[in-house]
Amino acid sequence: MRKNTPLAPFWQNFHDLFRWLRPGLGVKRWLFFILMGITLLGLGFAVILIELYRTDSTNQTLLTILSYASLRFMPRVWRAIIFGGLGIGIVGYSVLKLNRFLLRPFIRPGEDVFNQLTEFQRRERGPRIAAIGGGHGLSTLLRGLKVHTKNLTAIVTVADDGGSSGRLRETFGILPPGDIRNCLAALSNDEDMLTQLFQYRFSGSPDLEGHSFGNLFITALADITGSFESAVVESGRVLSINGRVLPSTLNDVKLVASMELPHSLNEVRVEGESQIPKMAGRVRRVWLEPDDAPAFPPVIRELLSADIIVVGPGSLYTSLLPNLLVHDVLASIRVSRGVKIYVCNIATQSGETDAFTCYDHVHSLEGHVGEEVFDVILCNDNYRGELGTKSRWVIADEKTLSDTRTYCTDLVDEAHPWRHDPLKLAQVILDIFYERTGPLN
Repeated sequence: MRKNTPLAPFWQNFHDLFRWLRPGLGVKRWLFFILMGITLLGLGFAVILIELYRTDSTNQTLLTILSYASLRFMPRVWRAIIFGGLGIGIVGYSVLKLNRFLLRPFIRPGEDVFNQLTEFQRRERGPRIAAIGGGHGLSTLLRGLKVHTKNLTAIVTVADDGGSSGRLRETFGILPPGDIRNCLAALSNDEDMLTQLFQYRFSGSPDLEGHSFGNLFITALADITGSFESAVVESGRVLSINGRVLPSTLNDVKLVASMELPHSLNEVRVEGESQIPKMAGRVRRVWLEPDDAPAFPPVIRELLSADIIVVGPGSLYTSLLPNLLVHDVLASIRVSRGVKIYVCNIATQSGETDAFTCYDHVHSLEGHVGEEVFDVILCNDNYRGELGTKSRWVIADEKTLSDTRTYCTDLVDEAHPWRHDPLKLAQVILDIFYERTGPLN
């Protein structure tokens, strides 16, 4: 244990000052410019002193003062070391104190400036990740990924037509804000009071029953700004999010399914994302109407520039496929050079994927969009815990394990076994990426 000596504060300040010179912070270059400017200023001042020394050499008092002030009684090497060391120390200490003073309104209480800057720089240099999906699965993924990178884009389905989103969509003619609201909350820097407010649901009033504050907020902003996409951007600024949230398309699309009824060979047409899980039967095929909706242009740019593209976790037919059925989105994924990862669900979803294995998920997904879209199929292999009566584990069966793209590991949230653990999932995705590409500079 370090003793509390009179020199302890000095050594602590020296240590705090020295760690700012570590590589990767981007501090040394600006400190170098500051020292260069002060050096030039010092040279200019020295020229003035030399001129005074030469023009007024008969003034013995002035000569004595200048002699002692410049330490002429010491060797020049020691004089240079003393003046240089004092200059660097004073400049560094002053810059550190000035930065802390200026950043005081923006630093969270109890947090160290250096640690926050280090964390910011680390996430600023993180890989560019495009996460595709909707619902709670995408929100879970984003909560884990935002720890590793700020270069994060959530691409969200706009086919939702149930609950608060569906009512707002029908009443105001806007795109459904629910999944986008969840992603904005997940990407918030501080998921505290403001985010809780954004997720708050009203009750007790027939008109507001079931509506969330965030949905109403985005709807109001869409009316004020004149566009849904601008409302999403402004909402992100309010929540101070890490990354971007983009709708996969700005068109008013509807999800339609062809379903096989139980104990029958007949198929029925089911319209609406919210109606598909309610219909007893097996989903054979889903599509969008209209089926030629163009992708939101920023989505294409993000996919083409992404280092990692993650699809899932989430409801197979109602959260993932509505994004991939936008032709421009799928085409951009195919031509992107990023590592394409599909995250399979941990548990089956009643009404959509009853009794599905990992192979069934992948087979159905790629049956809709084409073979060999993904580079990696990420599956859970921890089957401990209670799921409840309506769900079963999504098993990595033999067909899945025989696929060379399959990567199995423990992804379970111990508190909620039917969900992915955000930190486990994000770390595995980053590990897979760095295994394939090596660390980014």
